Amino acid sequence: MSFAELGLSSKVLAAVAASGYTVPTPIQAQAIPHVLQRRDVLGIAQTGTGKTAAFVLPMLTLLEKGRARARMPRTLILEPTRELAAQVEENFARYGANSGLSVALLIGGVSFGDQDAKITRGVDVLIATPGRLLDHFERGKLLLTGVELLVIDEADRMLDMGFIPDIERICKLVPFTRQTLFFTATMPPEIQRVTEQFLHTPIQVEASRPATAATTITQALVHTRSHPADKRETLRHLIRSAENLKNAIIFCNRKTEVALLHKSLVRHGFAAVALHGDMDQRSRMAALESFRNGEMTLLVASDVAARGLDIPDVSHVFNFDVPIHADDYVHRIGRTGRAGRSGWAFTLAAPTDKKHVAAIETLIGNAIPWTGDPLPVEEGEEEAPRRGARPRRREEPKGRDREPARGGRKEARPAPKDAEPARPPRERPEAHKPASEPKRPHRHREEPDEPAVIGLGDHVPSFLLQPVRRKARSPA
Repeated sequence: MSFAELGLSSKVLAAVAASGYTVPTPIQAQAIPHVLQRRDVLGIAQTGTGKTAAFVLPMLTLLEKGRARARMPRTLILEPTRELAAQVEENFARYGANSGLSVALLIGGVSFGDQDAKITRGVDVLIATPGRLLDHFERGKLLLTGVELLVIDEADRMLDMGFIPDIERICKLVPFTRQTLFFTATMPPEIQRVTEQFLHTPIQVEASRPATAATTITQALVHTRSHPADKRETLRHLIRSAENLKNAIIFCNRKTEVALLHKSLVRHGFAAVALHGDMDQRSRMAALESFRNGEMTLLVASDVAARGLDIPDVSHVFNFDVPIHADDYVHRIGRTGRAGRSGWAFTLAAPTDKKHVAAIETLIGNAIPWTGDPLPVEEGEEEAPRRGARPRRREEPKGRDREPARGGRKEARPAPKDAEPARPPRERPEAHKPASEPKRPHRHREEPDEPAVIGLGDHVPSFLLQPVRRKARSPA
């Protein structure tokens, strides 16, 4: 099947041909005809299968008729991260070169003034992250009553980032008669609930089983120690010995680990750049651009780069940390082996990562082979907690065998032979009191030692001794 058989307009077909594509991917071949028929679509496909073009191409065809009004976009595309939103804008610029449609991008890290100016002129396609979109709406700068088509992309990533409440609110702000396109790689129960609530008799398009890895990716586990310095050494050896390594993305679980690993790689002579959520937008886009154009060979990133980034020619993926969530593993290694190319994915796994490795193998339905010789297990390494958790206190001997804590009381040193014998401890006066003597109640030190007074004693006030006269009752 070719793109010409899908019902796209001639302008879109010319842009696709100019980009060098002739045959649609399975998700594109199945989704595009239903989108052109104005049907709601639920698309499920693994990452790297061309989901973005599956909704961009038919949207360009549908939007050729009509005109945008001020502050009222005709279509709305929601993305979980700034990078994905910017990438979708690039797709519209590439495939919509002949369409003349106006596109606006609402993401954080950019001034509100420039974004407001574009919205005021009127836009056909509005691409936004949920938070920035709601900020514009609450300022009264945006109206969503004219949205004809709503696209929710990378819905499972939206769930991981806590955007589902924002998605539910946005879906209630757009017209009920809209067309909705919903794309995700996995279908957890919460995503299933959202689709049942906001999609109307959708056509489900599934290009592959959810949470599966591409068959073009060669996966392997690498033995390593759990200490960060040992893991960095293992990673450097793995990069130097990797075959056919053109470039690679290295994933870490934490933003702080991304910064430390990036500095370490640069110090050891590697051409590396970092990408994580704490960087400003200009630095993030510059890092991605330097990696795309080949200036930098290695991209050290958090999971912000694990979903949907279209860098088609990534040869290797290295998981410096085993992902805590098994779904993230599928998205991470999906950055390589895209569009039918071969890719390699290596995961550094310590003995403490057995539980997370088992969860990943259960999700993908296959056992991941190990490479290299297993390392001898150090004492206590099996029970050691993951990095960032509180270390367990070691057991200490009890009683006299217990050593004093640092800064606490120390045992007395043995006295020299010429020293005088130590004086016996001075006994307290209370020690000579008979044991049968009752304890007195606590008194203030200035009170006299007198017997306690009970009640009023022998003295009764005179007013209490006066007789009480009763008033005679009147006869009934």
